[in-house]
Amino acid sequence: MKLFLFLVLLVLALFAASLLIGPAGLGLGESLAALFRGEGGPVVLVMQEIRLPRAVLGLLAGAALGLSGAAMQGYLRNPLAEPGLIGVSGSAALGAVLALQTGLAGVFALALPLSALAGAGLSVLLILALAGPRGGALALILAGVALSALSGALTSLVLNLSPNPFAAMEIVYWMMGSLADRSMAHVWLAGPFIVAGMAALLSVGRGLDALTLGEDAAQSMGVNLNRLRLVVIFGTAAAVGAAVAVAGAVGFVGLVVPHILRPWVGARPSRLLPAAALGGAAMLLAADIATRLIAPDRDLKLGVLTAIVGAPFFLHLIWRLRRVEA
Repeated sequence: MKLFLFLVLLVLALFAASLLIGPAGLGLGESLAALFRGEGGPVVLVMQEIRLPRAVLGLLAGAALGLSGAAMQGYLRNPLAEPGLIGVSGSAALGAVLALQTGLAGVFALALPLSALAGAGLSVLLILALAGPRGGALALILAGVALSALSGALTSLVLNLSPNPFAAMEIVYWMMGSLADRSMAHVWLAGPFIVAGMAALLSVGRGLDALTLGEDAAQSMGVNLNRLRLVVIFGTAAAVGAAVAVAGAVGFVGLVVPHILRPWVGARPSRLLPAAALGGAAMLLAADIATRLIAPDRDLKLGVLTAIVGAPFFLHLIWRLRRVEA
């Protein structure tokens, strides 16, 4: 209980900091007046149309990535699993890249997130087709790895064949991940998918608890493994696909956060899921604040910071597992 209270307070503090920190250099009273009372002229635009959507998307995307990572690790019973393992992230990125390459993103502002969502939805259908209606965890992993490889190859092909260097540069920058220049339209587009996906994932906590004892034990306890698999896949696709659609390819949140919090919840998936959602939101909000403080004039990308933190942790995790197995 103390952990959840701490995480809630941490997320609230970081959310408030995200609203108040920025290159505009606004005062506390001025910022609050513009945000809640609509007073202050141009300050209202900064607070309500720039900082508020950025903070809300950081909260939602971080929670989606952290929760999806915990759900994938619980379902696959693999501590190295993360949301991108089933190919949703790569497929969503491919959809966004195609929108940028074809020029649709320049004609219609929401074409990019809509294309990313379409890519995520298509990836779910392909995974279910490849893994089969009753495919187990191994079939799901193999299908996801194949789809991720294919999405990555097609994304590289689009970059390679891009005749416009400016479009290629825009694609590369988008794939690094960022919450800058987002509006409330992005919030209303991605928010329902993220919330629906998170609600689905939070509902499988008891099933994942039973699955820790093995598939046979879980079935004997009344867990429908096929339904559990579908809920995890569709929930992850909705939450992660929408998060990638508005924030770009931000990695390692779904891998790092569950591992940090797992020892504090007794390794129970039902308790880890909400904790990972709060932890993911805190990590992404903190990383987004850091991008504004470290290099405010250079547009430091969000995915760069999360990779700098996550990659060493990932290597440490592999080293620790190797020593345990030895």
